Amino acid sequence: VLPVIAATFINAVMMFIYYGKELFPGSSGIMENWGIMFFGNRTPEMLAQEHAYLAKEAAEREASGEMEVDENAGWTLWSKLQVLVVCSFLVCFAMGLDVSVVSICAGSILMVIASYKRQHYDPKPDNTEYDAEGNELPAKKTYDMEGNEILPEEEELVTESETTLTEVDYGLLMLFIGQFLLIGSFDDTGVPQAFFSKTMGGCAEQMTSVPCVYWFVMIVTILSNIASNVPVCQMLAATFPYATPYDWMQVSFSATIAGNLTMLGSAANMIVAFQAAKVGDRTFTSERHAPFGIPSTLLCLYAGTFLLSMVHFSPECSVKLGTCEGDYNADYNADYGGNY
Repeated sequence: VLPVIAATFINAVMMFIYYGKELFPGSSGIMENWGIMFFGNRTPEMLAQEHAYLAKEAAEREASGEMEVDENAGWTLWSKLQVLVVCSFLVCFAMGLDVSVVSICAGSILMVIASYKRQHYDPKPDNTEYDAEGNELPAKKTYDMEGNEILPEEEELVTESETTLTEVDYGLLMLFIGQFLLIGSFDDTGVPQAFFSKTMGGCAEQMTSVPCVYWFVMIVTILSNIASNVPVCQMLAATFPYATPYDWMQVSFSATIAGNLTMLGSAANMIVAFQAAKVGDRTFTSERHAPFGIPSTLLCLYAGTFLLSMVHFSPECSVKLGTCEGDYNADYNADYGGNY
């Protein structure tokens, strides 16, 4: 909690410094920014932008024949159900329940909710086709295997499986599959183990002790921006099979924060950039990301690492080596079997 709060505070301050003029056009300073955020104040420039947006929205509605404002634009029943499922997932996760089971259950429930909504409440897609002059074209005739014409009301509904499969990002799946295959093969060469032994030097046996931990998180950050943070965690799992829970807390925090250093640091950055490009927004680039991402990452990384090294509750012992005593080792044996 403490590292995340510190990182959030740092990013919020930097966001106001870097993008204050874009977030609060016409603002005279920090005090007016606070008034805008918490009291709903508006500058003349902000009011002009809002009026221009509302006028454009009204013109689009008029052009499309929709003169009334959608009264259901706020929180719908489906939105509330989705929020409830996600919050329940986070509560179960915090309670220590099996992550895989909780994730599969939450994902299945969300898919069922989306399927039910799409089949019974969403408006049916309009498949009407028009010619170059805007005249409606007659519907295409379809026939069964015996040559009999199928009337539109007799056509089979598109199944939920067909709808879901068309929304799968197969390119992204292939990206992760390729990364896992590459890193898995790379682990077998022994190069990662030799690399960490060489770069860590005298800290190789005490990577998460102060001050070695600050060099260790920097190595994880650099590797995450070379091979992306998810494959790096996979590589570390094979490189340090006897790491302690506290070691993994430091790895998870540094690998997550490392995703903000450059565009290549995390697959999430590339996904956002690709999605933005699909709708015509190509402003999310490495050149614009770096001036904010690099100082933000370094500040959050070392502030969080310092707090995590000072205040943490994860055991600094290896259950696989049998160095943990008491309830923690008993719980591990009960969950995973064996006698460590």
